[in-house]
This record gives sequence, structure tokens and C-alpha cells, in this order.
Amino acid sequence: MRWLIYGVAAVALIVAAGIAVLAVKVIEGGPTETGGLMGQPSVGGPFELVDGDGRTVTPADFAGKYMVLYFGFTYCPDVCPTELIAIADALDLLTPEQRARIQPIFVTVDPERDTPAVVKDYASNFHPQMIGLTGSPEQIREAAKAYRVYYAKQEADENGNYQMAHSSFIYVMGPDGRFLRHFSMGTSPEEIAEGLRSAM
Repeated sequence: MRWLIYGVAAVALIVAAGIAVLAVKVIEGGPTETGGLMGQPSVGGPFELVDGDGRTVTPADFAGKYMVLYFGFTYCPDVCPTELIAIADALDLLTPEQRARIQPIFVTVDPERDTPAVVKDYASNFHPQMIGLTGSPEQIREAAKAYRVYYAKQEADENGNYQMAHSSFIYVMGPDGRFLRHFSMGTSPEEIAEGLRSAM
């Protein structure tokens, strides 16, 4: 009987540990291919943002293409440029036919400074196919929530300059708008290119 009690207790501890790990993953909000106990997608969803020409866009505008999204800000000193260069280099490793099926997108988390004209110029500097999206603070908040992106404005210095803390993932969405995969910060262009080929 004692061993049975010990066995039940051990199983209970294992289950509790598993639940704790799951809870941490949910709280951290990092991208996962499926979320919840029913296996429903937990990354991506509807958004309404503004492109570089001031037009309102939604995921429907990119239907039929693979969206490759990165959330950052134009004043980002190092991480954002590095990741966007990786996306651009990965695109150049693909064939023209493959590139034509992809829409690379930069989404700002700093709408206060990143106007439509600013994100348009910024994104196009990395790759001619890349577009920049911005919006109101509320629109950015909803898009970030859909993609489980963390961001926060940091305290400004004496000159009013500030940085944005944010998570750094590259998201790949299918032609039907469903989440396919993500790439973590530091993934090489070669790995991204191979991942995109596999997704297609």
C-alpha cells in the first residue's frame, strides 16, 4: 500500500510539473505552432494596419502569399537591422519564382515615431520586396497581441530619445493566413531560406 501511495504521489508531481511548464510558456507568450489543449493555432490573426502609402491593410491583402513578418522599430540600433538583413539575404537565396510567392513585412512597435513614410523608406532599404506597416497605438497593440509580440517603451533620456524593448522572432504565415513556423533571433539566412523552401 505504501508503494502505491508513493507511486500515485510521484505521478501527481510529474503532472503538476508539466502543468507548471505549460503555464510558463503561456505566460511568456513566445510563439508556438499550436496553443491550448485543443491544439488551436496561437500565433497570427486579423489585424488592421497602415502601409507606407497610408492605405489600410489587413491579412486579406496578402492572401495567397507567404507572409514573413518581423516586429521592430526603425530606431533600433542593432537587433532589428540584423534580423531584417537576414530576411533579405534569405530571400536572395531563393529563386525568382519562390520570391514571388513571399511578402516580407516589417511591422513597427513604435508608431509614435514610425510614420507610414518612415516605415516605407526603412523597409525598402533592406529589400525591394519588403514593405513597412504602422498604425495607431491601438492597432499596433492588437497586431502584437495576435502574434504574441512583447514590446515596451523604455524611459527617455534627457534629450527625449528612447528605445523600445521587444521580442525578436521572424514569423512565417501560409497563403491561407495560418501560422507555419517562426525563426528565432540569430537564425542564419541559409537556415531561413531552407525553412521557407520547406514551407512552400
